[in-house]
Amino acid sequence: MTTATDLQQLAEQAGRDLEDASALQILEWAAETFGPRFCVTSSMEDAVVAHLASRAFPGVDVVFLDTGYHFPETLGTRDAVAEVMDVNVITLTPRRTVAEQDAEHGPKLHDRDPDLCCALRKVAPLEEGLTGYDAWATGLRRDESPTRANTPVVGWDPKRRKVKVSPIARWTQADVDAYVAEHGVLTNPLLMDGYASVGCAPCTRRVLEGEDARAGRWAGSNKTECGLHG
Repeated sequence: MTTATDLQQLAEQAGRDLEDASALQILEWAAETFGPRFCVTSSMEDAVVAHLASRAFPGVDVVFLDTGYHFPETLGTRDAVAEVMDVNVITLTPRRTVAEQDAEHGPKLHDRDPDLCCALRKVAPLEEGLTGYDAWATGLRRDESPTRANTPVVGWDPKRRKVKVSPIARWTQADVDAYVAEHGVLTNPLLMDGYASVGCAPCTRRVLEGEDARAGRWAGSNKTECGLHG
């Protein structure tokens, strides 16, 4: 078994070595290095990273968090990805249903304490779902927000003690759009309806002209991240 220290050193070295590599090359490295102990996480905003990973590692596990609060369009995107792409979609769910959470914490926890809601419905299920993996891939991009500006293409996730791969970290939205167009990649229909970033329905709104791409997430609060990425 590889120790956490070994994995951390591997991640940090790979982050340096692969900084200028293509997204596909980064994922090919991950597939070769970790095999079945590597997975992709997807919010089903689009299937770009899942599509890239399927080229590097056909049949790769794609992990999706079903919080119980998703738009129907998001669940539909997940189902379509599972149907048409060479991936193995795994859906994770929180320990409690929305109704059970309402009974314990009161209704609309997402309005009163969004951090706790995300912790219960996103962070905890992912912690459990990633247990069998040494490395996981995300769709984080440096241009999305100031909090993501220093995202390494391969880094160390100290909280989960796993290698974190962000193959499109250096991409821009234009790069994403070009890849989607070239390969006919599935995207969430909400992206064509004024949403620039898609999360849970109660905490996501359309963005206004000139706003940051993630301005529609937790609008009106100081919250900018769900907790999955730090």
